[in-house]
Amino acid sequence: MRNSLIILAILFTFMLSCKTNKVENTTEYNYPETFKDTTSDNYFGTKVEDPYRWLEDDNSEKTKAWVKAQNEFTNAYLSKIPFKDKIKKRLEEIWNYEKISAPSKKGNYYYFYKNDGLQNQYVMYRTKELGKDAEVFLDPNTFSKDGTVSMSGVSFTKDGSLLAYQISEGGSDWRKVIILDAETKKQLEDTLVDIKFSGIAWKGNDGFYYSSYNKPKEGSKLSGLTQYHKLFYHKLGTSQKEDKLIFGGEKQKRRYIGAYLTEDQKYLVISASESTSGNELYIKDLSNENNKIIPIKTGYDCDLDVVDNEGSRLLIITNYNAPNKRLVEVDASAPQKENWKDVIPETENVLSVNTGGGYLFASYMVDVKSQVNQYDYNGKKIREIELPAIGTTYGFGAKKEDKEIYYTFTSFTYPATIFKYDIEKGTSEMYWKPNITFNPDNYETKQVFYESKDGTKIPMFIVHKKGIELNGKNPTYLYAYGGFNISLKPYFDIRKLVWLENGGIYAQANLRGGGEYGEKWHKAGTKMNKQNVFDDFIAAAEYLFKEKYTSSDYLAIAGGSNGGLLIGATMTQRPDLAKVALPAVGVMDMLKYHKFTSGAGWKSDYGTSEDSKEMFEYLYKYSPVHAIKEGVNYPATMIMTADHDDRVVPAHSFKFAATLQAKAKSKNPLLIRIETNAGHGAGTPTSKQIEQVADIYAFAWYNMGVNPFEK
Repeated sequence: MRNSLIILAILFTFMLSCKTNKVENTTEYNYPETFKDTTSDNYFGTKVEDPYRWLEDDNSEKTKAWVKAQNEFTNAYLSKIPFKDKIKKRLEEIWNYEKISAPSKKGNYYYFYKNDGLQNQYVMYRTKELGKDAEVFLDPNTFSKDGTVSMSGVSFTKDGSLLAYQISEGGSDWRKVIILDAETKKQLEDTLVDIKFSGIAWKGNDGFYYSSYNKPKEGSKLSGLTQYHKLFYHKLGTSQKEDKLIFGGEKQKRRYIGAYLTEDQKYLVISASESTSGNELYIKDLSNENNKIIPIKTGYDCDLDVVDNEGSRLLIITNYNAPNKRLVEVDASAPQKENWKDVIPETENVLSVNTGGGYLFASYMVDVKSQVNQYDYNGKKIREIELPAIGTTYGFGAKKEDKEIYYTFTSFTYPATIFKYDIEKGTSEMYWKPNITFNPDNYETKQVFYESKDGTKIPMFIVHKKGIELNGKNPTYLYAYGGFNISLKPYFDIRKLVWLENGGIYAQANLRGGGEYGEKWHKAGTKMNKQNVFDDFIAAAEYLFKEKYTSSDYLAIAGGSNGGLLIGATMTQRPDLAKVALPAVGVMDMLKYHKFTSGAGWKSDYGTSEDSKEMFEYLYKYSPVHAIKEGVNYPATMIMTADHDDRVVPAHSFKFAATLQAKAKSKNPLLIRIETNAGHGAGTPTSKQIEQVADIYAFAWYNMGVNPFEK
């Protein structure tokens, strides 16, 4: 769920305001015929029909034929929009600028990523001296002809001499791992396969820890349940079949297990969880192979991680008895929670902590905006770091011996810019900024706080061109997520510029269920509180109407993954709210989501239909597939998914589309766009992203009666 950033970024952009050319969309749509069977389930005495269950079989020829027919229908509709090609051309123009990441030193080299502009995948470069000519180190664009094989994670040994990198094929969460000699770039041994939801944690130069599940049965790689995560150790020069099981297995359903080593390589740290919220934490002292793995904390009632250590002194960040998190210390000889002592106490703002140069960098989220303080290892505040503006910063991390940190700053109208920070002096200087034609002085960003249904104040960012007329007719894109403790922060996306430069309004609401105000805010949007999330979103739209930013005829609502559920629930509860709905890779069948791939791991946010009659009835009421009513006029809808999405399986979107087309009596189009050879979003090549965004823009403008090229 968490790594759906590309799809989310695609949906972050939208609507251009121009002279309108109203489209009378009264056509009766002859959707492809979808077979309807008589399958059903019984939940606590309630019979629930499931007539499109056959679409859950992504390998059947019947499903493949349905996908082909739906894509042909959608493509035929989109191809008739006269300005779609112009949208794509404009997107290619603004997208075509150099983008780079902050550098990171590994061994004798500085490594960074760069995209020349329209390359499908970012290329990894290296140089021995920053500012000098860099050489290509790894180019994922050479991995496949169409750019659908992506590099999804790189891990170096501490001395930088070896690395392991992961690749994803077609956007799948299943990975392969390739090991290289960093100096020669020569592959060292056979590729490791069937690895999922894993980091790579090197132990010296001898081998590394990684995580995976049992190899899925043939034909079920995209839908089979992944219940028992396992931590393995791979010793270089040996077969993957010989890899040693370190932690996990069939005895207990730990669905997510991760491992990392402290910077001094003294301790192996293991995090284990059964869901997306709450984890157990274990350590092993690696100074003696016979040392046992010992628990710091068992149970799943809080989150915690080791930030760093000084010898046996461990620094741990946790939300145990601190919903906004705190940093504590404890000795590894007795690491249990009753021995914890505060180093950086909890405050009213959510805390995250990085380290570098022998200091702690505490990042606070203050009303969804970044504030960074520098502390010593005893919790003494050194300074608040002066940031260039109000916005979002990330990257405050480095090795203990480093003298400088490279961090990135961004906001809605502040292109992502890299700064170099002198750790001792506390001064920043600009290292790199993108060369794009953009004047932020032409735009303004407001943060407002509106009331939800129950009176809770909800923050929302609103971005638009200065001087815009508040007449209720501005095409407006309203985006949100509202789940899994994920925070939506201000950041710059070049695709928004297409919308903003033409007078559109972009609104981003920070709903309950997210992490913007800590664990209490998160819990207020989970399980039996999930309706709060939908109410918060509906109230955001009503605020925009009240203040004359827009009206229902000019509103598009969008979200991806858990945000796709948000849109599905909103449009079925309030079909009159928006003109356009764009649910992407959404969780649409809330009664069965936990029966596919990693879905069972989401139960801490959703609950399941098997928990109790009360939980079943709650889920059944808002489950988008089941909430669709006969004869309702729903918004113009383009559902988006991908055939290789093995996180939120495409069956969710397939069944939602089939049900909508069968039940609704809508003058608006109800389409599904199914990306082929793609997954949940990560690693999607630039060419596919541009095509997706062009289709989204064209569909939305056309159904709002807006032609962006008629001035």
